[in-house]
Amino acid sequence: MIKYPVVVVGSQYGDEGKGKVTDILAKDADYVVRYQGGNNAGHTVVVGTEVFKLHLLPSGVIYGKPSLIASGVVLDPRVVVQEVAKMKAMGKEVDIMIDPLTSIIMPYHNVMDGISETALKDNMIGTTKRGIGPAYADKYSRKGIRFVDLLDKDIFKKKLHENFILNKKIAEKVYGTDFGLDEDEIYKEYTNLAQQIKKYLGDVSKVVHDNIDSKKIVFESAQGTFLDITFGTYPYVTSSHPISGAVFTDVGFAPRRLDCVAIVKAYTTRVGSGPFLTELFDEDGKHMLDIGHEYGTTTGRPRRCGWLDLVMLKYSTRLNGFTSLAITKLDVLSGLKKVRVAVRYMIEGREVEFPLTIDQLEKCTVEYREFDGFTIDTNAKTLEELEPNARQYLRFMEDFLGVQISIVSIGPKRDETIIV
Repeated sequence: MIKYPVVVVGSQYGDEGKGKVTDILAKDADYVVRYQGGNNAGHTVVVGTEVFKLHLLPSGVIYGKPSLIASGVVLDPRVVVQEVAKMKAMGKEVDIMIDPLTSIIMPYHNVMDGISETALKDNMIGTTKRGIGPAYADKYSRKGIRFVDLLDKDIFKKKLHENFILNKKIAEKVYGTDFGLDEDEIYKEYTNLAQQIKKYLGDVSKVVHDNIDSKKIVFESAQGTFLDITFGTYPYVTSSHPISGAVFTDVGFAPRRLDCVAIVKAYTTRVGSGPFLTELFDEDGKHMLDIGHEYGTTTGRPRRCGWLDLVMLKYSTRLNGFTSLAITKLDVLSGLKKVRVAVRYMIEGREVEFPLTIDQLEKCTVEYREFDGFTIDTNAKTLEELEPNARQYLRFMEDFLGVQISIVSIGPKRDETIIV
């Protein structure tokens, strides 16, 4: 049984189905808190015939729960306004709070993201060009604009001017590219946006601190463990920390023991560039792409697909301290004659753990354990109702990782879920 407070973490390369699991946990929660990342991430939740696609708003908004955006997030106010309007159009009133220390994504961040990515040519990271990396870079170089700055027109105007001039020079003098932005237009647009979202201002850190012992709180990450800026497949990573430990510094409350649910897709997918040892280029990979509808919520790009990698997940478990596993998209494997999982990495005949650098990772060969295929009945309500081969596949994951399964998703809808 999952206990609150709980942090929900992607155990792989992101896109594991965190939105659906967070939505399930949000039903009984008092607060849902998004603690890092930006609108480069996307969560899809299916409720009946309705499909909710979220990029910044925490998944708790679908249940109408208080949904908090912490200071570790980089926030695009344009997206906030759009998503709130879209939720209202779908008949949902949102209850959100945005921390005043949240960093703001500016139009020049989008421009610089695209310029710098293009300049990499064959070494592109695969960024979504949503301005996430440049916004985090400004935050850590101490020149970023924060939510609270937007609300003081004089402070905002000064910081905008300094950043605008600097980025314009870099674009034109370093990259030899037309900047294509107008400072006055940005000022007008963002002062207007500030007026629209200022009602959401609130001290998320204090709300969490005051309620952590008395309320049920779900902390929601974006992306996945192997896109972590430090522990992921650097440099093919995001610009923040999706791992569980980041929740304390990104939200702003003292370290304590939290339940940590690993969202594990029953196979592996990755968007963008970077190493992917179990990637498939055959009919099985195409099956996962097509049946799993593996296209990015944010970009629409097809995801790279491959077998489940338990060596990766062993490392992910170490980094995050998973207390249970939520297996998603098990139904996508239905119909495959054989299902494989990576169980061992080898370099020159020697077994190794998940390497710390991509140079070492690319030297690895993979050994697999093979299972007979299975078919999933999406009406199943218990593990016992699944076929024996499916149960064997799930038990092997538990035994290999030493972590018990708490949730199994067998379809995209809320009720196509087994709670263990």
